[in-house]
Amino acid sequence: MDSITGPDRNNPGSAVVVPNVPDHREAGSCATPTKGQPAVTVPLSILDLATIGKGQTAAESFAGSVAMAQLAEKLGYRRVWYAEHHNMSSIASSATSVLIAHVAAHTDSIRLGAGGVMLPNHSPLTIAEQFGTLETLHPGRIDLGLGRAPGSDQNTMRALRRDPHSADTFPQDVLELQGYLTGPTRVQGVEATPGRGTNVPLYILGSSLFGARLAAQLGLPYAFASHFAPNALQDAVALYRREFKPSEQLAAPHVIAGVNVVAADAASDAQEMLRATMRARVSLFFGGGRQFTDDEADMILDSPQGQHVSQMMKYSAVGTPDAVLDYLDGFARHSDADELIVAHQSTGTAERLRSVELLAEAAGLVRV
Repeated sequence: MDSITGPDRNNPGSAVVVPNVPDHREAGSCATPTKGQPAVTVPLSILDLATIGKGQTAAESFAGSVAMAQLAEKLGYRRVWYAEHHNMSSIASSATSVLIAHVAAHTDSIRLGAGGVMLPNHSPLTIAEQFGTLETLHPGRIDLGLGRAPGSDQNTMRALRRDPHSADTFPQDVLELQGYLTGPTRVQGVEATPGRGTNVPLYILGSSLFGARLAAQLGLPYAFASHFAPNALQDAVALYRREFKPSEQLAAPHVIAGVNVVAADAASDAQEMLRATMRARVSLFFGGGRQFTDDEADMILDSPQGQHVSQMMKYSAVGTPDAVLDYLDGFARHSDADELIVAHQSTGTAERLRSVELLAEAAGLVRV
């Protein structure tokens, strides 16, 4: 795949100014930039990976997630999503709906959701009841993104009691789930309570052409996981837009593209935070439960084996706020996205929150 068309992430080019942005904007939209400033023309959201940093506890991670959502709400991001992962010592969002409920209880207006629930791990009825409950408690604030990957390894998949072939029925399970939330039910005599009539919006998540085609056929928004699986981004988005069929939920295609962000006051600090994040991923993917030293992690990153980690983070905006914004403008055009969902990458909570703040200020997000 070609590299991003636009400014180099470490050497930002000329600014891009977007004229005539309406005054009445949805959350996550950017204000009209002043002359000479870069701009991102699409709404910004956040993917919170609920990271458990070195020496941190899950409780501290949850406190960080609440702080991030509260800050995102204040600064004008559109939504915050959390992803289902299992048996990963550095990710605390395994019980995704429970975490969403906790964060929703500590915020007032920002949209919150799963990005996503791995539906083959669950029965559609259970997820309908969980997210129907969330929507009933927090009306108009809940999203439900759906993926078909296990979110874990093979042993963990067995521990989840997941049928190895459950992903084969993902399209049918999405329709069953949709029926529980919007009606009519597709299973005679079975209703989701709470759930029925809540109309929780569904999103299809993916990193391949399969998810793109399914989202297009069902007329649902499509979120591409380009923040860690970048290779099929342009092909998948093109297919989705080409084959999209309008639905009751969505009249026109809507693409959300994932991208990593490390914004800092100094470019050197941002690069160091990115390196720390990549070292942590080396321990996660190759450590087998042990933490590598920085030197050991760097050796792996510089090896052919470690290039996989670098490739996963191909789409990363790293540097000072203007450099990050310039990169995101190029990425938005490259991905043909209607919305960007950014994963603020750092091993420390304070650094992630600062990145959230710097990007919002540079983008001119409309404060709530």
